Amino acid sequence: MLLQRIANRGIRLGTLFERAAVRNGANVVILDHDLDIAPELGRRATVAELADLVDDHASRLWAAGVRPGRRVVVHKSNSFDITLLACATARIGAVPVLLSPQLDGATVAELVRRTDEPFLVTDAVKLAKELPAEVFDLAATVLLASGSHPGAVELAGLAGSPRVAPVTAPPERPTLITHTSGTTGTPKLAVHTGRTLEARYRPQALVLRPIVPGRETIAIHVSFVHSRLITALAISLFRGFPILVLAHSEPGHVAELFARLRPGILEAHPNSFMEWEELAEDPRRPLANVKLFSSTFDAIHPRTVRTMLAASRRRAPVFGQLYGQSEVGPAVARSFSRRRDADADGRCVGMPFPGFTDVRVVSRNGAPPSADNPGYIEVRSDGRIVTYLGEQARYDQQVEDGWWRMGDVGYRTRWGCVHLLDREVDLIEGFGSTLAAEDALFARLPRLAEVVIVPGADGRAVPVICTKDDRPLEAADWRAAAAGLPPMADPVQWRLGELPATATTKIKRLELARRLAAAEDDGPAR
Repeated sequence: MLLQRIANRGIRLGTLFERAAVRNGANVVILDHDLDIAPELGRRATVAELADLVDDHASRLWAAGVRPGRRVVVHKSNSFDITLLACATARIGAVPVLLSPQLDGATVAELVRRTDEPFLVTDAVKLAKELPAEVFDLAATVLLASGSHPGAVELAGLAGSPRVAPVTAPPERPTLITHTSGTTGTPKLAVHTGRTLEARYRPQALVLRPIVPGRETIAIHVSFVHSRLITALAISLFRGFPILVLAHSEPGHVAELFARLRPGILEAHPNSFMEWEELAEDPRRPLANVKLFSSTFDAIHPRTVRTMLAASRRRAPVFGQLYGQSEVGPAVARSFSRRRDADADGRCVGMPFPGFTDVRVVSRNGAPPSADNPGYIEVRSDGRIVTYLGEQARYDQQVEDGWWRMGDVGYRTRWGCVHLLDREVDLIEGFGSTLAAEDALFARLPRLAEVVIVPGADGRAVPVICTKDDRPLEAADWRAAAAGLPPMADPVQWRLGELPATATTKIKRLELARRLAAAEDDGPAR
């Protein structure tokens, strides 16, 4: 897309903090946790201090033998230093491979194998409790961000290594590798270049400026291994926004921080906003100063949008929704306000960024795509990854003449609005949109913390529900809420923490359906 290509020099991940420090070195980054690689730094640092920390650890990685073009897998306990280590790796021309702390040891070992003898940065806790011993055979060198372990090299022991000049790789070279959500199996490794990440950054930065023209504190709760965090950070750092980085999402913890720091922008996963609905009732009004709520990854329930907007005391707060995918970045955008109800337009997730992205919907059966006959959603964007590492054929299957198949089905209105109805793999033939049904149930049942409709063993739609207080839902309340919706089996109630989720808190629907079937085989449903 033309506007993504003009003078695209790449995002230059390795010098991100350094360049931001030149503009706004005294700007602050506040954490809700200690950094494993620098606990002495505390929970409040300037951008200049973080730039120095990145430089310092780049020199330690160099001293450990990391060189330009080598891959460095970062799989450690959850902390913002995952992102800082990615920047340090890129600073010396190597390629960071970020693996979620939530991945199980066997999956991590398989992904390390795919990266072809990388350096592995982890910690003593991961090695002792989760990772199999074979990672020592699969990795060229195992480096420790914290703790000690036989056969591993401690980064702390490399303190004081001579500083190394930054290595600027060409923008078309790989600069970051992340993994997909894994909702349909073992995650794939998505290869980003400096140019593709810059192509994602531009439309987001452009859209943000008229909504937030001034300086606001931004609170970010996004997976530290997701590419979205890189673009969100770049925008915030270069705009000089004070940044609050959250590793934890518990409502009580978040309310305390927000009540004290009064963020004007919130960037989080859809499920995090759902979890934070109770903040709207907090007497400290922790959401009162929020001008912009920003959510990407998935469509969000209208009930959550209304709750967030109502909790703000700003004159005209906005809820911005970005629909996209790890492989292509944000593809379409939509905004909500108090005057533009979140229930309007059904499952509309927005419009493409003019000049930056484009969307088409392709028929599944020869008939025109519509609400009753959804088609395959495909996206064209220069923000698209360049391959799946070690799985080029799999990547090629999803691209046709520059169009990337998203794995979702929906349709476009005559005005161009993209309506997302379901994931391809989650379609229940004859049911209609499970996502639309879930939206309706959320609106009618305030006690719901989550509802996921999956196919049962007999193909019938089965709603799996979670309540905010874990108390059983009354049968009469359910019947009233489900009235007028497509026929479903009786609801199955689970605790929220029992639902299988990805690093970005999306529910793994196929895994949930498998567990549900296994539970039915073992005995009566809970």
